[in-house]
Amino acid sequence: MLRWFQPFALLILALPFAFSHAQPPEEKALPAKAAAEKLDGPPIVSAKAWAIADGKTGKLLWESKGAEPLAIASTTKIMTAYIVLTLAAEDAKVLDEVMTFSDRADKTTGSTSDLKVGDKVTVRDLLFGLLLPSGNDAATAFAEHFGGRLKGEGKDDVARFVAEMNRAAKALKMQETKYLDPHGLGNNTASARDLLTLAFAALKNPTFAKYVSTRRHKCSVTDADGKKRDVTWNNTNRLLEIEGYEGVKTGTTAAAGACLVSSGKYASDHLLVVVLGSTSGDGRYVDTRNLYRWAWTEHKGK
Repeated sequence: MLRWFQPFALLILALPFAFSHAQPPEEKALPAKAAAEKLDGPPIVSAKAWAIADGKTGKLLWESKGAEPLAIASTTKIMTAYIVLTLAAEDAKVLDEVMTFSDRADKTTGSTSDLKVGDKVTVRDLLFGLLLPSGNDAATAFAEHFGGRLKGEGKDDVARFVAEMNRAAKALKMQETKYLDPHGLGNNTASARDLLTLAFAALKNPTFAKYVSTRRHKCSVTDADGKKRDVTWNNTNRLLEIEGYEGVKTGTTAAAGACLVSSGKYASDHLLVVVLGSTSGDGRYVDTRNLYRWAWTEHKGK
């Protein structure tokens, strides 16, 4: 009765034997080893790109992917401040102008100066709110306040301000730079070497240098009801906790990673360092300090 089952039984019994003689998948060859570690040259860093310049001359000294356009996050605000302070250099009264925070500024997302719609604050003070806590709202407020007096094209004051940012970048020969907004929340891009160029130009202005080296600033603002309140802004740049570092600006977004434009002095040696796309907030400081230590050793006496 079970004869019909016998062929299937024989097949089942044969399966383990068949599998036992199957050829194993071919293993991929291991990649060749990389060259042995070098004891000279710059340190290994997590940043996607970096560049180092002489702080006295602005000359580019070393770089890794320094010409590659990358997202720059809030390092954008160096240019925002540069535009405002350029106007102030032409007319000193600009710094004492009183700005009224708009609804658009108040609703700007991300890092904030924590001002509210209707708040009144001077340009002089709000520059601290832009550069210390990295206020995206402050960047919008500046673009609205000054855009109307600029010659750039655009549908509104913010667009005209951004057009002026791009014009200034072109004038500084920042060839890999493109600004789309005044704060860095969008897709602003620049190369590490372009940011060195901008930092060097901005630091020539002693007012800018003072702002970016300030660790904390307190001031008074007046709200929409005429009531005054005190605000305190702390600098996001943790390098300022170490003697010798003097700014300049942090930046962090998902697209950009952790970025840092910095100025540092050791004895009489002044260097500027830019790191873009470090893997973490802490990592950008490790990357930057390692680059400074190496560069100061290399640059010594040159």
